Amino acid sequence: MSGTEAATAGSAMSVPRDIPASALTGHSTSDTGPEATAPVETVQQESLQDDGTVAKGNAVWPELSAEHPLRKLQASLGLILEKTGHDEIWGVKLSAAADAAQTPFITTLVLQKFLRANANDVEKAAEQLKATLQWRKDFQPLKAVNEGSYDAHKFGGLGYVTVAGRNDATGTNIVVTWNIYGAVKNNKETFGDVDEFIRWRVALMELSIRHLDLTAAKVPIPDYGQGPDPYQMIQVHDYLSVRFLRMDSVVKSASQKAISTFQRYYPELLSCKFFVNVPVVMGWLFAAMKLFAAKETARKLTVLTYGEQLVGELGDSVPSTYGGKGKNLGDGGEGAGETVKLVRVEVTADNDDAAADAGGTPKISAVGYAAPKLPVPVKEAKTEANPGDVTGVPTPTPTHEARIEAQAADDKERSDPAGAEQPKATIKDAVEHMKASS
Repeated sequence: MSGTEAATAGSAMSVPRDIPASALTGHSTSDTGPEATAPVETVQQESLQDDGTVAKGNAVWPELSAEHPLRKLQASLGLILEKTGHDEIWGVKLSAAADAAQTPFITTLVLQKFLRANANDVEKAAEQLKATLQWRKDFQPLKAVNEGSYDAHKFGGLGYVTVAGRNDATGTNIVVTWNIYGAVKNNKETFGDVDEFIRWRVALMELSIRHLDLTAAKVPIPDYGQGPDPYQMIQVHDYLSVRFLRMDSVVKSASQKAISTFQRYYPELLSCKFFVNVPVVMGWLFAAMKLFAAKETARKLTVLTYGEQLVGELGDSVPSTYGGKGKNLGDGGEGAGETVKLVRVEVTADNDDAAADAGGTPKISAVGYAAPKLPVPVKEAKTEANPGDVTGVPTPTPTHEARIEAQAADDKERSDPAGAEQPKATIKDAVEHMKASS
């Protein structure tokens, strides 16, 4: 168990209001089909090995008829693995069986995710699974998280992973991925190299999945339409200090690539998204956009104007910046969020131009990097000696009124920076920002 897990394993977490309790317990009140009460077969489950994949243990899955979509997908797995020449997905080593009924539990769990993502269409699920395995063979996402290091100036403070508690019913963790868009210092530097950005973002996703701990899963995923998948994660997208105007072209390009990557290769891993510190006007646009979104998509999205409102959705385990009792992201130590390996990229006079001319790369320092802390709203204070003097002393636990004042000022700056004439935000802009939150 990692330090983050150890610090949060015993913490409690409330159920998001838009997510049924069964999503976090593994029990569904709608499992009334024949498969829900069928006898169970004992099959083998895998457990985590040193190489990041899994070995075998024990778990159960309901008996399936020969015509069940999941049984058909199990039967086709051997050929899929043979064609792709790759058997790892999300840290799980897929294993086909000559008798489909003996397919290992965790392999079956992964297959069920692909089936649910394709509304039980076996052919489409098989094609997506094959494409995912081929992509993982080429991209090597486990290396991205295990061996990769990323420019701290570009990605420091932009993403974190926390474990909000343990779901005893399913045996897995409750994982939250945090995307802090206000930490971006320069859009072109962070998003300009799309391949670099995607590799960083994939590494963060793989880190999240590792903490989800699918290898400890002990209850099956319900069939499509028969209840929620209990093995999914929560995402929080923080827009504090982000200007909601026309989307920068480099951000749009990187966002589109991220969207296609996660939709294609990471199906059924997200339970809900929270958009926080969204200006009031944009909150209205987000709400309007949800009216046009698919019902299942809209159910997963919640927009909050103020960060501290998040505690009402996710409970006291969230960082104090968001109204909870947890450590703030980036504060350091256990419970303050984990991120991928970040390093300082040092460009010196004797190697920058010469390296560029020679087709080389800048020097990377060997030292680690502590991601910058999140911005904490400042409550202005005036001194007795000079009532007009603003000390700007940060308050670790700002009052709700201070947050409102800070957000109002930030809304004005984002909507009308420096008093300049700016294009008005539209529903299209809201859609672009919501899609970009990957």
